Amino acid sequence: MGENNIAVPVICILLVFCIFFSGCTEQESVNTTKSANALRAEEQGVAAENVIDANNMFAFDIYRQIAAEQTEDENIFLSPFSISSVFAPVYEGARGDTADEIGSVFHFPENTGTLREDYREINEKINTGDPDYELSIANALWAENTYPFLESYINITKEYYSANTTTLDFKNHPEETRLTINNWAMEKTKDRIQELVPAGMIDIYTRLVVTNAIFFKGIWAKKFDENNTLEANFTTASGEIVKVPMMQKTAAYDYAETDELQAVKLPYENETGNKLSMIVILPKENELHSVEETLYFKKIREVEDSMGSETVRLSLPKFRFETDYMFSGILKKMGVVTAFSDEDADFSGMDGTGGLYIREVIHKAFVEVNEEGTEAAAATAVVVQTIAPPPGYSLPVYTFRADHPFIFLIEDDETGNILFIGRVSNPLEN
Repeated sequence: MGENNIAVPVICILLVFCIFFSGCTEQESVNTTKSANALRAEEQGVAAENVIDANNMFAFDIYRQIAAEQTEDENIFLSPFSISSVFAPVYEGARGDTADEIGSVFHFPENTGTLREDYREINEKINTGDPDYELSIANALWAENTYPFLESYINITKEYYSANTTTLDFKNHPEETRLTINNWAMEKTKDRIQELVPAGMIDIYTRLVVTNAIFFKGIWAKKFDENNTLEANFTTASGEIVKVPMMQKTAAYDYAETDELQAVKLPYENETGNKLSMIVILPKENELHSVEETLYFKKIREVEDSMGSETVRLSLPKFRFETDYMFSGILKKMGVVTAFSDEDADFSGMDGTGGLYIREVIHKAFVEVNEEGTEAAAATAVVVQTIAPPPGYSLPVYTFRADHPFIFLIEDDETGNILFIGRVSNPLEN
């Protein structure tokens, strides 16, 4: 694979600190429309039957929260599966209200056995790999070398979440340990994520750092021809017109359309591993806010289920950008409050006492999309396109022109697991 393939390295890090830090802020409310409230009522706090449904419900929950706090001209990109994956071993150590809040916000299955076995199976499948793309996920625990974590907790995180525990001297060498964790992040993301943990974040009170990294690099099953990429106008949410490199292709894609949006699925090449695709959701002009406000797992699944193979005249901008989030405030607003309180947090499942709480949740991500593909993908596209219609019948051609803000997902087609979710508000924003 060439260097210009789509690359999506993401790492999420959760920092669990001891009692000496200050508590959390008050929870804030967010205004929504009646339709959004109706959808929320169906999914809010609902325990999913499996980890994939749980992750997908959480994906849209946190996306909506981020979108509500950012301006519409800001890009969004994150891995909900990375965040839920890092919270699963944390949830194993939570008790009482702390566990209830985490379980509710992340929609974790009520059956602990289901939670553990699902994560173990999903992670093993992700790391199986495929000759045509790179996809990997890794978990790690970094523990203060003098702190008495329960052996049972360490064993559970290793057995079910493949999280090996490394002991570090946070008290005497906080800067060295920070660099050790950052080097791990660089290795797992092929140097895409650097300086993950900022200076000063680790100090003498640090007791545990839980990290997750997920990396994806794939090629389109139906590649774009670089010669067809043209400079075109892209209108941002604020109405500013910017010139962007717009990729062009007419081919058969899974496609659906409603009164408020268009959706198209772009598959990645695969040989033996999971089938992965990017789903691009293009709101009708001036409909971004209303689409985002009612962006729920159930709604997107209905759109996906209605997709059929159609000839699509696709225009999609090239884009590349990075994001950097501190998620403690957002997670508090979503309902994870007690875990951030130095007085009320209960992570006694980690150490047998009540002295730990979460200080911060750091999430960094990088995404790049361009024309790259493979010869085999082009051959597959030709086979699909050579199905001839009956004499005298003309197949409809649907125009999908992403020249204004759009939402995109990268998911596993076989399981429906959403690995990444984002919004392109300005393709030129880095």
